Amino acid sequence: MAGNIEQQGSNADYSSVAVPHGERMKKGSLTMAWWAICSAMFWLVVSATLAMNFGTLNAVIGLILSVVCYGVVNGIIARYAIRTGLSVALFSRVLFGHFGAALATLIFFATAIYYSVFEGSVIAVAIQHYFPSLTLNEAYLLVVLYSVPLVFGSVQNWLDKFNGVLLPFYILGLIGAVIAAIWHYGYSDAWLNLGPETGPVENGWWNCFTYFMGVWILMMYTWDYARFGHKDDADYHARINFGMPFYLFTFLVNGLVGIFLAATIPTEGGLSEVSVVLAIIQLMGIWGLLFVWVSQTRINTANFHLAAVNMQAFFERFGLARVPRFGWAILVGALVYLLMRLDVFSFILQALAYQGIFVVAWVAIALAHIFSPRYDQLFEGRVEYRHDRVRAYNPCGLIAWFAGAGLGIGLLNYGGDELALFSAPLTFLVAFLSYLMLLNSARHHWFVKAEA
Repeated sequence: MAGNIEQQGSNADYSSVAVPHGERMKKGSLTMAWWAICSAMFWLVVSATLAMNFGTLNAVIGLILSVVCYGVVNGIIARYAIRTGLSVALFSRVLFGHFGAALATLIFFATAIYYSVFEGSVIAVAIQHYFPSLTLNEAYLLVVLYSVPLVFGSVQNWLDKFNGVLLPFYILGLIGAVIAAIWHYGYSDAWLNLGPETGPVENGWWNCFTYFMGVWILMMYTWDYARFGHKDDADYHARINFGMPFYLFTFLVNGLVGIFLAATIPTEGGLSEVSVVLAIIQLMGIWGLLFVWVSQTRINTANFHLAAVNMQAFFERFGLARVPRFGWAILVGALVYLLMRLDVFSFILQALAYQGIFVVAWVAIALAHIFSPRYDQLFEGRVEYRHDRVRAYNPCGLIAWFAGAGLGIGLLNYGGDELALFSAPLTFLVAFLSYLMLLNSARHHWFVKAEA
């Protein structure tokens, strides 16, 4: 059956075929692999920054709303990814055609590389601070040299075990940082009252909530991990593993710890991942360095892995399908090291803002596709995703994608501070409704080539 999602192949990484049921993971293993995402200094620092800019209460409200939003959306996405076994790259072929899907995989692997640069730089700074005989560039190289081999193994046979072993150490480190801060500086409720000198910002919770829409790349991360889940475990993965309990820990627990540490531990200069890391190392010594290493290494296994997998999917169209994934992992490492040395963080932040808008639009279109019965009616329950079957350009998805993203980028650049706050929500709304309307009148030949 052409393009049937049950098709299997010899591709061990399943970058060009759906994950067959015989290669799905036990729910415990998939949980350990996925929960690598929950540990990053980013989650602590961004919450503390939001609390300082908008007030602790506004930050907490924004975090709770994000937990609910992420839990609901990722629960829906996880169920569909489990049912089909498709990756983001393969599903994007359905939505946009195979040329349009290339843009989705490009955005995905570029964003994963950017996050690898950020999180890897934090480890490097921590190592160089504790071992000053190393230069920062040597520390960058060290981080890349040990990070790349960690993703040579598959999600099924290595990353689950590696991150499962490290998870307890992250949790212990998080608790240890709070205890050490109280031991050295005493307890104060100042963290409950952080905010600008002028007082909490009115409706600042909306700023905090929409900020987290800029990290909707996690929806794509969810998709590429969830496809390895067994159908029998779909309820568990949708409700627990990729649902609200995961984000309750990742966003709210980490966020509250971050706010507390920022209010308790003195940091030099402005609040950043680096300043918090250096403060933790100064407070906890070698144990602080170990905590930072565990935190950043865990999340970078996901960043490096997804960057390599989606880079592999992107370059298949250029005749490089035979290049194994470890080759792409090495290339990812080289790019990460180069970007670290070039110190292009301001450029990367700007690129992430634009890419975040495209990701929000992608998620909106994916949800509209899942909710609508129209595609199943056209193809009688099959999913046509093979490169030789789908069209190069699918007007249904591409029009909706660029309509939503175009509006969002326009608001970011020309809407002023007030309208910019609505760029991501309006991007979602326009992309979602546009795709639903176009899909309702879609024809078979929009998605696949005419039968020979």
